[in-house]
This record gives sequence, C-alpha cells and structure tokens, in this order.
Amino acid sequence: MSSSPLTPLLDLKLRPDRPAVLHAESPGDAASWAARHRDALRAHVDQHGVLLVRGLDLRDADQTGAVFAALSDDLMTEREAFAPRQSHGRGVYSSTTWPANQPMCMHHELSYTLEVPGLMLFACLTAPSQGGATAVADAEQVLQALPTELSDRFEREGWLLTRSYNDEIGASLTESFGTDDRAAIERYCRAQAIDFTWRPDGSLHTRQRRSAVVRHPVTGRRCWFNQIAFLNEWTLAPEVREYLLDVYGEDGLPFNTRFGDGTEISEDIVRLLNTVYEEHTRREPWQPGDLMLVDNIRTAHSREAFTGEREVLVAMAEPRRLADRCPQPEASRR
Repeated sequence: MSSSPLTPLLDLKLRPDRPAVLHAESPGDAASWAARHRDALRAHVDQHGVLLVRGLDLRDADQTGAVFAALSDDLMTEREAFAPRQSHGRGVYSSTTWPANQPMCMHHELSYTLEVPGLMLFACLTAPSQGGATAVADAEQVLQALPTELSDRFEREGWLLTRSYNDEIGASLTESFGTDDRAAIERYCRAQAIDFTWRPDGSLHTRQRRSAVVRHPVTGRRCWFNQIAFLNEWTLAPEVREYLLDVYGEDGLPFNTRFGDGTEISEDIVRLLNTVYEEHTRREPWQPGDLMLVDNIRTAHSREAFTGEREVLVAMAEPRRLADRCPQPEASRR
C-alpha cells in the first residue's frame, strides 16, 4: 500500500539553489521502498518539479531497473535518439554518450518527438570526482525571464529541428529509429510529422517543426519546452562546430535548430537562452546510489562537464502527447 502524500516521508531539504533533496532512512530493499512510497515521492515531484532521493544505495542496473519499474508503469523505448545509449533492460539506458569535457546544456528530453516523456528517472551508480551534476531549471520561470518578443515569436512559430544521419557523428539510423530499413523509417517519419530526404550517398536528412511553448498537462501552466539551444550549432564547442562545418557543411550538420519559419537562430539568441537557463539553474552534486525524479515538461535538465568515472542510468517514462504541438510540416501533410 502506497503512503499518503501527506505522510512525513523522511527528511526533505529545500534550498533555492538546489533541487529538493529527500534522505531515505533505512530503506532496506530499494525497489520495495520505492513502491511503498511511490505516491508520496510523486507528490513531491508535482510540488517541486524535481526530487533527489539520497540513501537508496543503488549499485547496479538490475536493482535500478526494479526501482524505476516500481515508480512508473510506463517506461518508454527511446526513439529519435540524437546520440548513442547502451540498453540495460526494458526502458533502462545509460546516459547519453557525450564527451566528458563538454557540458550538455539545459533541455527537455525528446521534446522534438510527438510523444514526450512526462517523467525522467536518473540513478547515479558511480559519481565523478568533479562536476557532472544533472542540474535542473524551472521551465515556467525560464519562460517568464525570456524577452517577450522572443518568446512570443517562438510560441507563434515553434522551432525547427534539422538532422543529418551519418555513420560518424551522433546516433545511427538503427540507434535512432530501431531499424535501418528504409521503408520502416519512412513510415515512422510520416506518422511522426517528420519531413525526410534520402541523399545520393544514402544518408538521411530530416526536418520537424515542434512547439517551443506548451501547457503542462496537469497544471495548465505555460512552459518553455524544447531543445532549441541544446541542439543548435552555436552551443557546440567552437572547435567542434568548425570541424563539423568543414567536414559536413551547413546542411550536413548532425543536428541544428531554427525558428519555426526556417530562419536561422543567431549566436546571440543561443547565448541569451543559455544565460537565462544558467540564471535559473539548481544543482546538487551526485553521490553514489542517488535517485532523481524529474517532471520533464516542467523542468529542464543538463549534464555538466566532469572528470573521473561517471555512471548514471536513465529511464524515460509516462509518455504524453501534448495538445498544442505545432502544425505538421507541409510535406508531411501531402
């Protein structure tokens, strides 16, 4: 039987510069503890947007998978991944493969898909010696802090994600679509409002337009919900961007973002978005065994640069098809 959300669930710490942190006292079997306190944990996530649970002593993928399954009945299979992950069983993945010395700036997981995760689950098995926090930012506050003219334009037009799949950079076709069969990929793209072009070398180029501002399905509040800054060329390290442009050209970048009408997004705008995110960032360094629950629509997350070994497992859960997605691209309606 789940505990009531009003049950005094251990020791909850609230600080303005950190996510809510809850210390589990003598949890015993972590999965049983998570199932028993599921409602109370979820109530904290509803209230604070994110909850870090400390003291569960999570040590391996099997134990972590059992905890994730205890917290949600709807673990998702990732589609349209932008970078490789390792699978650790149904719905349980490694964190995204990304250079340790390069941060992953704030974003909402799979915000470019039509069916998005409502909940993100993270578990730290090995904490880095320095850095590497999964930091968070409140999407309502970020939206309110953006210049009105800019946020209004994105709300009106949405944002455009362009991708070029190759065998060297980012996720492969199989990693992203679960298959390399052209017919199956084309069926998926049509069903998901993704324009696609097969290039002469056999590579795939896609375009998809999505909402930049959505209403939270529970609270109804407007949230800045996208990956405009994270997947834009100007967020890349300068030497990485120059290399990719030199090798693949502007139209061959593994991913890039634009305004919904196709207009380029300037470096100044990307810098502004990342600055606003940083001003609203809350961070708590990982400790081995930590669990974090994140409302993926209300709360953006990032991964900071780090040194040392870092192993964080991830699950995407509770798929949501948001009501106010942008209209389908023209080619997808034909």
